[in-house]
Amino acid sequence: MSTTKQAAAKFAQTERPAKPAKSSRLLSPPYNALDMSPAVTDRPPARWALILAFALVYFCWGTTYLALKIGVQQEQWPPCLFGGVRVCIAGLLILACQVCRGQSIALVAGDRWIVVVCALLLFVGGNGLINVASQTLDSGVSAVLAATTPLWIAFFAMFWPHGDRLTPRGWLGLFIGLGGVLLVWMPRLQSPDGFTANVGVFAVLGSACSWAIGSLVGRHYRVRCSHLTAAGYQTLLGGGCLALVGFALGEQHDLPDHITAKTMAAFFWLLIFGSLIGFIAYNWLLAHVSVTQVGTYAYVNPAIAVVLGIADGEPATVWLFGGIVVVLVGVALVRGGLRKC
Repeated sequence: MSTTKQAAAKFAQTERPAKPAKSSRLLSPPYNALDMSPAVTDRPPARWALILAFALVYFCWGTTYLALKIGVQQEQWPPCLFGGVRVCIAGLLILACQVCRGQSIALVAGDRWIVVVCALLLFVGGNGLINVASQTLDSGVSAVLAATTPLWIAFFAMFWPHGDRLTPRGWLGLFIGLGGVLLVWMPRLQSPDGFTANVGVFAVLGSACSWAIGSLVGRHYRVRCSHLTAAGYQTLLGGGCLALVGFALGEQHDLPDHITAKTMAAFFWLLIFGSLIGFIAYNWLLAHVSVTQVGTYAYVNPAIAVVLGIADGEPATVWLFGGIVVVLVGVALVRGGLRKC
C-alpha cells in the first residue's frame, strides 16, 4: 500500500463472459504478455510472467513500508515532497523508456480525464496519505491497516453500475476486517484521547479508500494507450501534484540540512522498487487477471512488512499479530463473498 500504498488501475476481463459494452470507453485492447504494449491477440499471458509479476508486487511493496518509515520518520523528510518528487521522477523515467522503445506517448482527449482522476486518487490520496501516516506509525502497523484496501474496493464497487455486490458472507468479512483495525488500534484507544492523538491511523485508512476508488475508476474507465504510457502520465501528474501540495504546506522549510546515506538509500529503494518495478508489475497484472487475484498482495505485503519492522526494532505485540490475522480473515471472506451484478 505505501507508495507503501504508490495509475491507472486497469482490470482484466472477469471470469464470466463480458456484456457487450455500450461505448468503446469501457473496452481495453488485448495486451502482450511480454511487453505491456497493445497486442494483436487475446492470448493470455505466460504463466511465468504472471508468477514473476506477482512476486515483484509482493516483494517490492512489502519492503516499502520500512523504507518509507526510514525516510519520513527516522530521517524526518517532509512527507509530501519526499513522496511527490520520487513519484514524479518515476513518471519521467517510464515515459522516457517508452520513447526509447519507439512507443507512442500520446494521449487521446477522452483518456486525459481518466489519467488525471486516477493520478490524484492513487498518488495524491493513496500515496500522500500513507507518507503522512508513516511519520508517526510503525511500518508494520501501517502495512496491516493498508491491507484493508480490498475491503474498501468491495464496498465502493457496490456503488458502481454493474459492480460486484457483497453477499452476507462478504458483509461479515467487511465487519470482521474492520474489527481487525480496532485490534491494531487498541493500544492507542486505551488513552482518553486515543481517537485523536494519532491521526496516522485515519491517514492510512484514507489512503486505502483513495487507492480503492482509484482502482475502480481504472477498472470501469480504461484508457486506450499502452499500460506503460498511462502509468507514466499518472505517476508524473500524481507525483507533481503531491509535490505541489508539499510546497503549499511549506514543507520546503522543513528539509533537513544534510542528506545522509540512509536517506538516499530509502529514497532510491522506494523509487526503484516501489514507484517503478512494483507499480508497473501491479498495473500490468490489473490488465491480465481479475481484481480478486490482484488483491492477494494484501495477504503477503503485511507479513513482509511486519517481519521487517520487527527486525528494525518495532514492538511485536499481541494486538498487532491479532489484528493482522483478523484483517486477513476478513479480506478472505470478502473475496469469497462477492456476487456479480
